[in-house]
Amino acid sequence: MARWRLITDDSVTASFGLAADECLAARVGLGDGRDVACNVSTLRLYTYRSHCALVGRFQNVENEIHLDYCVAHGIAVNRRPTGGGAILMGADQLGVALTIPGHADDSYNRARELMAQFSAGIVNALQSLGVEASFRRKNDIEVKGRKIVGLGIYRTPGNGLLFHASLLVGLDIPLMLRALKTPFEKISDKEIATVADRVTTVRREIGREIELNEVRQRVAEGYSAAFDVSLAPGTFTDDECRIITALEREKYLTNDWVRQTTAVADATGSAKVKTPGGLIDVRTTLAGGTIKALYVGGDFFAGEGAVANLEAALRWHSAEPNAVAATLAEVYSPDLATIPLDSLTEAVQSSIRRARVAESAARSDPYGCFVNPNSKLQTSNSKSEGNVTVETHFDV
Repeated sequence: MARWRLITDDSVTASFGLAADECLAARVGLGDGRDVACNVSTLRLYTYRSHCALVGRFQNVENEIHLDYCVAHGIAVNRRPTGGGAILMGADQLGVALTIPGHADDSYNRARELMAQFSAGIVNALQSLGVEASFRRKNDIEVKGRKIVGLGIYRTPGNGLLFHASLLVGLDIPLMLRALKTPFEKISDKEIATVADRVTTVRREIGREIELNEVRQRVAEGYSAAFDVSLAPGTFTDDECRIITALEREKYLTNDWVRQTTAVADATGSAKVKTPGGLIDVRTTLAGGTIKALYVGGDFFAGEGAVANLEAALRWHSAEPNAVAATLAEVYSPDLATIPLDSLTEAVQSSIRRARVAESAARSDPYGCFVNPNSKLQTSNSKSEGNVTVETHFDV
């Protein structure tokens, strides 16, 4: 039976948490035989200091975060090496980082396959608690159509893999809406209820105030079973602490990393269409030619999870009208039958057109939220700390 190292730590700063994950991934990729820790896969289960807002690798902080609110309320802002959307992390969100040696064929074309594989430990843990969770789409674990875990993956130049996950044990939705930007123009009870219908938490699903440590133990057991490994509790080595400190200073505490921008500005549009089955209210945010987020509301009736499923299908989707219409036709289900498909399509397309009109920035290729298949390979300059590459970035 293989042996992995298990590191648990709590209330870490945003810069330390991210630097530690990158350090572990870089070292396991190099597999330096002089340091036993480099050759061992590590499962890190940790929490961030409440609270911090973390954007994905390819996102603009200004597009994703209410910076004034975060500064005023002491919410740290940083950027992950993994892709994905902006998230709020703190004492009630379990950070999961698995660092494991990669293989030559572990390209980003296999990203979804790898995330499905690496998320098995979390799915096992949730199912052991009676939560019917499963890996869905490109980077989510869901429960009956509601997101409970967000996932991301990163490959180091030395071929180490970092699998990232944020497991919602609990979530302060009003705080999240104040810290993170959404297509909503205001934060009302209706908007809070809309988001609450799209995401869920462990506590909500099991109906009790479970402690985060109990969830952490279940996740550890879930990975042990999923990968047939034993977990040996451990800590960071002296070399790792030195590298983490350097990564914080030279990368995760710098504006060059945190505040880097793309040429794409977000644009938001909304549209309302009256139908015999009720009012459809659609709000869309575009990042270049890509639908970054889309919310469908109104006073119509629909089956549980049907609207969330539709929204998820169009997240990080081409805004091209024919592609949007085709996806809407594909995901349209009897649970949405109170609103005609043509009216739904009209509302979505109108909101997209209005977002385009609102755009003021020049057009360029959209940035990706996890893996953007249209993106070109991107690399950044490398800088070495001992035998570990601490700066080089390789993402698609």
